[in-house]
Amino acid sequence: MADTLLSQIRSLVTVDIDCNDPEVAARHTKDVKFCDMTSNQAVIYSEALRSERAHLLKAAIDAVKKESGQGDEDKFLQDVLDLFTVLVGKKVYPYLTGHVHAQTSPSAAYDVEKTVEHARKLVSLYEAHKIPKERVCIKIPATPESMVACKLLSEMGIKTLATILFSVPQALAASQANCTYVAPYFNELRVNFEPSLWRDYVNPADDHPSSQAIVSIKQAFKDVNSKTLVMPASIVTVNEVIGLVSLKPDHLTISGGLLDKLSQEPPKPADTFKTALQPVIDQAQLTTDYLANDGEALRVAIEKDEDVARRLKDALSLFDEFERKTKDLVKALL
Repeated sequence: MADTLLSQIRSLVTVDIDCNDPEVAARHTKDVKFCDMTSNQAVIYSEALRSERAHLLKAAIDAVKKESGQGDEDKFLQDVLDLFTVLVGKKVYPYLTGHVHAQTSPSAAYDVEKTVEHARKLVSLYEAHKIPKERVCIKIPATPESMVACKLLSEMGIKTLATILFSVPQALAASQANCTYVAPYFNELRVNFEPSLWRDYVNPADDHPSSQAIVSIKQAFKDVNSKTLVMPASIVTVNEVIGLVSLKPDHLTISGGLLDKLSQEPPKPADTFKTALQPVIDQAQLTTDYLANDGEALRVAIEKDEDVARRLKDALSLFDEFERKTKDLVKALL
């Protein structure tokens, strides 16, 4: 019998941890572990700022200096960021049954070769730190080029998650690329940093505009017999968590602050987790090859949907900003 809202939700959906803080992970794994642990440039920047992680950042700097020196500054800084990402992820790994994640650089989002190269590098770094390839999942922005890259990575045995995803075409492209997960953003990324942009909905399961996309992605995957799992992300409130559980995704990735709140609330009546929302499927989308001709059909679909195009561009810009800020932190320590 569930004694908290968090334990109740864990009985209804697979819960992942949307932060890289081992203390949060430990606090909420007394009875059951998380499945996956997310990561991205914003998460890594927030960890790099913390005094508790200073020794890991220094260790990453020292290791890269020893291995390859500081000759090429851009390469040096990226190498430090990648190693720091792995060192931080390694701290949370004991609290997981599934995957540690790492996100490819936003600068590579429209370059197939660079995305593949960075993903392979991140997996190799995890392997060098005793975390096997099968326990690593690489988060990759759902651009046309990057979904083509995911297909290539799948053929190499590397698991991927399509992130910064807002639409059925993006999700179907990820499925065709054999991504392990898609992570539809419930809220656009910027609301996490500019709360005034966030809009409250009394019943998010029925009323939040992203709910329609998630329900439709679930149905589209069912229609095409996809093995790709749906893991909504960018969740702001407890009420949104409840709404998302009602949509029956495969996973939910939940921030440390929300995990704390959920663990302090009592369970809800069973009929709280329900929705009247129905999927809306364009049958032509189900038969479209979104990866053909270097992702041309996906490119057209994104360009036609101004809201998706705007949100994708904005999220990439934010992640790029956080990556630059972390590099600036590293430079200040040299």
